[in-house]
Amino acid sequence: MSQIAGFTRRPVQTNGITLSVQEAGQGDPLILLHGYPQNGLCWSRIAPDLAQHFRVIIPDLRGYGQSDAPADTPDHSAYSKRMMAMDIVGLMDALGIDRAAILGHDRGGRVTYRLALDHPERVSKIGIIEIVPTGDFWAAWNADLAMAAYHWTFLAQPAPLPERMINADPVAYIDHTLQSWTLGRTLDAFPPDALATYRAQARDPARIAAMCADYRAGATFDRALDQADRAEGRKIAAPLRFLWAEGGFPARTGAPADLWRGWADDVTDRSCKSGHFAMEEVPQDVLDCFLPFFSGP
Repeated sequence: MSQIAGFTRRPVQTNGITLSVQEAGQGDPLILLHGYPQNGLCWSRIAPDLAQHFRVIIPDLRGYGQSDAPADTPDHSAYSKRMMAMDIVGLMDALGIDRAAILGHDRGGRVTYRLALDHPERVSKIGIIEIVPTGDFWAAWNADLAMAAYHWTFLAQPAPLPERMINADPVAYIDHTLQSWTLGRTLDAFPPDALATYRAQARDPARIAAMCADYRAGATFDRALDQADRAEGRKIAAPLRFLWAEGGFPARTGAPADLWRGWADDVTDRSCKSGHFAMEEVPQDVLDCFLPFFSGP
């Protein structure tokens, strides 16, 4: 069972499923949420440093890694960020945590801000890496962004079309995705142990189905939630720190930090010279961005 050095792993029941959770360190709780097409091992280059300052908790999101991968529902709510946020709230309850700081990358960032909107009393601070809000990202699409982020529409196609295409050669598809989203267009950015788990989960048709369900939710259920929140003027109450990569997806929207300032009053941001996977490509930049933020008052 792969895990980050110095961390322990155990199953935790929450919200009707079981999440596989890694944990290390003491102090204030800090929850790290991974994105697509990865799992909790994406934090392996920064988690040990963070665990010197915090109680670090790293779940594999539903459908990913070693966590349960339940079947999708017709309305795609099973993989909505609202449902995934409820998984994390249940995890906090199981661990006896009333309030936590949360740092999310990619899909995990979407779970993070949805949790901050739906359960503000459970969140002290949030960190977001390499995303802008779902509704805003869809609204920003043009031809160039559509070509770069083609997976948003491809994975969201009705089942089983994308599943069948990916399952024809799942490792090649995941390798292509990982490599093409790095700044150097190389798999060398990923620790070998972590890369092996990304490939292993891709070989499981149930997890490929879950990843597609995740994006189907993004195109429908999640987008509708964002639109409703925006119409009602709801905002994130917690302080928000945003890290975006100069070679990543948010940079293509033009002014990604300004999009977050439309959702929260307390927003700070920083950019880094990286592709999409900043934690593995430039781990020190990620630590420099978030360690002072989460350590401060």
